[in-house]
Amino acid sequence: MIGIIGGGEIARMMALSAKKMGYRIGVLDPVKDSPAAQVSDWQMIAQYDNQEALMDFAMKCDVITYEYDNIDADAITKMKKTVSVPQGAELLSITQDRLLEKAYLEASNINLAPYATIVTIEDIKGAIDGIGFPCVLKTISERHNGKDRFVLQSEDDILKAAYLLKRGTCVLEAWIPFERELSVMVVRNQADQVIVFPVTENIHRDRTLHESIVPARVNHYVEEEIERIARTMAEKLELVGVLGIEMFITSSGTLYVNELIPRPHHSGNYSMEACSLSQYDAHIRAICGWPLPEMELLSPAVMTTILAEHEEAAKIQIQLKPNWNFYYYGKDNAIKGQKIGHITVLTEDVEKTLATISDTGIWK
Repeated sequence: MIGIIGGGEIARMMALSAKKMGYRIGVLDPVKDSPAAQVSDWQMIAQYDNQEALMDFAMKCDVITYEYDNIDADAITKMKKTVSVPQGAELLSITQDRLLEKAYLEASNINLAPYATIVTIEDIKGAIDGIGFPCVLKTISERHNGKDRFVLQSEDDILKAAYLLKRGTCVLEAWIPFERELSVMVVRNQADQVIVFPVTENIHRDRTLHESIVPARVNHYVEEEIERIARTMAEKLELVGVLGIEMFITSSGTLYVNELIPRPHHSGNYSMEACSLSQYDAHIRAICGWPLPEMELLSPAVMTTILAEHEEAAKIQIQLKPNWNFYYYGKDNAIKGQKIGHITVLTEDVEKTLATISDTGIWK
């Protein structure tokens, strides 16, 4: 019995992979009939900070994993006394604290954007001289909600950003004029086998992943350096399961690591069709002690996110594009801007495929 904390689309795809391998699945999520619950054996409806429910959930499972990566790391530590949690609590602790994450990356000789720790407005004023404008102030936690940062273009913006300091310590980062956004998924099991997935080029709109292009349009030296970074982090963090690593690359070829994601990531969804092993299969294998096979990219691919406002137009394409792979997450009553599915197109001509996707007029 595998228990998944979180019931969204990432958990749904984890559950489907686990089912294929013969496991039973329980899901803890506050929303009834969540995407993962629809394909699982049972669901516990509870908030993620309900300690009693978490322990009750742990008692019903043999292995615990998570989609919701803002769960209190201390709760995972307590659960580990009852049930196997192969990903552990340390990885969560590191990725939930931007300053701690940066310290780990720096200790591993991985390049980061210049940054400073900020507690007061005066700290911002003092750090600007070294960091310059534009720059971005971020909370050290509360990720993925779109309200955890503020971009400063000039001194006039310093006071406007002050509201973030009410949430506690922040980090001020230089704004990197990047040429491309990149990511990579790396998986490691307890036997120290490591697989690095192909480097993905990502295009975001309004801070939401719009398209992923695989392989990324970068040279092989960049790919080799990204693989080095991925393997380094997998070993340093004693990773078990999948880790996503987000990066920027500038026009001069300089790489900056931006963020670690301690679970499968949307930018790796292409792997379900384009690779011999999906990131979800790899994750379940790793946390359940299965060996990791060799993985290969079977075809270049483009993955496009379907948001709620794209639903009707995207469904028309089902009839027109029989070679496209449509994947829906089972979300009812989705609101504008919410991910409800994705499309993966296997292709030998990425530029032509990007043009074809654009020509549908759905993603304006």
